[in-house]
Amino acid sequence: MTRDKIIEELFRQQDKAYGDFQGKLIPTVDPDLVIGVRTPILRKMARQLAGQQDTREFMQTLPHTYFEENQLHAFLISEEKSFDHCIAKTERFLPYVDNWATCDQMSPKVFKKHTDELLRYIRRWIASGHTYTLRYAIGMLMRYYLDDAFQPEYPAMVAAVKSEEYYVKMMIAWYFATALAKQYDAAVVYIEEQKLEPWTHNKAIQKALESYRIDEHKKEYLKSLKRKRE
Repeated sequence: MTRDKIIEELFRQQDKAYGDFQGKLIPTVDPDLVIGVRTPILRKMARQLAGQQDTREFMQTLPHTYFEENQLHAFLISEEKSFDHCIAKTERFLPYVDNWATCDQMSPKVFKKHTDELLRYIRRWIASGHTYTLRYAIGMLMRYYLDDAFQPEYPAMVAAVKSEEYYVKMMIAWYFATALAKQYDAAVVYIEEQKLEPWTHNKAIQKALESYRIDEHKKEYLKSLKRKRE
């Protein structure tokens, strides 16, 4: 399906009320560029389009105009079965990602089977100056490297990130809240030693306190580690 046909189909699936609602959730995107297509429909479109030869034109045409084009692009990448093809398409697309939703919802299943190979790309992305490439790198460390693939160097990589961007700081906080649930002993040191800047430190604690995976004893201790505004 060509890009023009894809956009035509997106507008055919438009829900204007949903678009108005969606636009408020993604403030970095011009509301006029949000068509209003629900995520399950976009995912279904991606499954139907995946592998079609003429979809290549759509994926080569960057930057896209509409939010839903970016979403569909992310979901098409997520359908890739080949790690090499998937990583190449991810690298090409990341510089054009302009919002948290597209960033966070691009989650190729093939990456889970290739964490060793993926790590060298994450190391490059986390050094990027681009907000959503950086957020994506931290998200990948959170998604795939807090269980069996965990190494103590990974939270150190995240803690070393310096950014004033809200969506980067929020992802760092989310990473450490999740790390406190999955790798408590390794993560709590970063809170005890105040290795995160104050806002991110407190936000990580806040999100950890909301987690059902952290017991009440640990939550009480984390509360005692909150920092006063500086």
